[in-house]
Amino acid sequence: MSGPLAGIRIVDCSQIVSGPMACQMLGDQGAEVIKVESPGGDPVRSLGPRKADLSSMFIAVNRGKQGLCLDLKSPDGIAVLETLVKTADVLVENFRPGVLARLGLDWERLHALNPRLIYCSITGFGPDGPYQNVRVYDPVIQAVSGIAASQVDKEGNPGLVRHLVADKVTALTAAQAVTAALFRRERSGGEGERIEVAMLDAAIAFNWPEGMYNYSFMDDAPAAWPEYGAQMRLWKAADGQVAIGALQDAEFVALTRSLGREDLAADERFRSSAGRIKHQREWAPQVSAEIARRNRAELMDGFVAQGAVGGPVVHLADVPDDAQVQHNGICIEVAHSDAVGRVRQARPPARFGQPLDQVGPAPHLGEHGRQILAALGYDAAAIAALVDKGVLKG
Repeated sequence: MSGPLAGIRIVDCSQIVSGPMACQMLGDQGAEVIKVESPGGDPVRSLGPRKADLSSMFIAVNRGKQGLCLDLKSPDGIAVLETLVKTADVLVENFRPGVLARLGLDWERLHALNPRLIYCSITGFGPDGPYQNVRVYDPVIQAVSGIAASQVDKEGNPGLVRHLVADKVTALTAAQAVTAALFRRERSGGEGERIEVAMLDAAIAFNWPEGMYNYSFMDDAPAAWPEYGAQMRLWKAADGQVAIGALQDAEFVALTRSLGREDLAADERFRSSAGRIKHQREWAPQVSAEIARRNRAELMDGFVAQGAVGGPVVHLADVPDDAQVQHNGICIEVAHSDAVGRVRQARPPARFGQPLDQVGPAPHLGEHGRQILAALGYDAAAIAALVDKGVLKG
């Protein structure tokens, strides 16, 4: 691997999305990632369209990893994982609090085995507290963090973002924290450390800048503004929908020019962002009527010509064919086994001065188990014995 994390070995003991996506990001940047699964496999293997034991959702957060399937309820399975951890730089897990400790794989034990280890634990609500044992999926965190309260409908009812936004922002947070810990380890002489990332913490921090802006000032608070999210909407064009933005005054001027309505920008009521928010009911219907008269291509020509903020709403099936998506080379093809064939993926989004290696396929359950153990020093007889006992699969 030639990425900036080349030479780093990550043991991925996580499942679903938050942990696997964090590890995949690190793998995209050059780290070697070994995904450890139980004999039942990661539940995401069954979510989404599926070929063999690979679903499209599993592939999207586990590409390029090596697959190791171990029965961690067995002492022999624990021994294999401990041997692997001795060679690792990072371990990532997202079991419920206390699960790994009951298996004897807690931070204290693994740190004693490998003092250089970065041990990243991802939980729903945190390692302790009143909600620590509550089982969590993304919608639960959206609900408790305030994200759902920002997604109100016309009647004021909260709603959910129709994406795994809490899982994904947790993945981003965990990946950044791991790289920061690796950087500190290199500067401090090689000592590892433990990282705790709670989905609730990540989601609230993510929601705070605009979602909580009316709840920041604690002393002599200024008057509240309309909720930021309530101002966000799509606008109906003649042949679909567009999104626009006019946060800055010059952007509103550009928008009105693109629509031939400079008179709106000249109106004293609409010259400031505060005024536009206060008087949205006066200017928005007029802008809406102008947008509805034009198709999306015509609108985009005007936005580009005037420097206005805007873009077309692209349907999911059309995203890979969008002109800018193609220009950026975002969608790539990854060749899997004959049973799976080619798979379309979004390439790693960060582009470095030295290009990253091409991403590899996601592993079948336990696909690389034998070769991983052989590299750890297990001979053929020892590996066969583990397979016979059901400790190692693949």
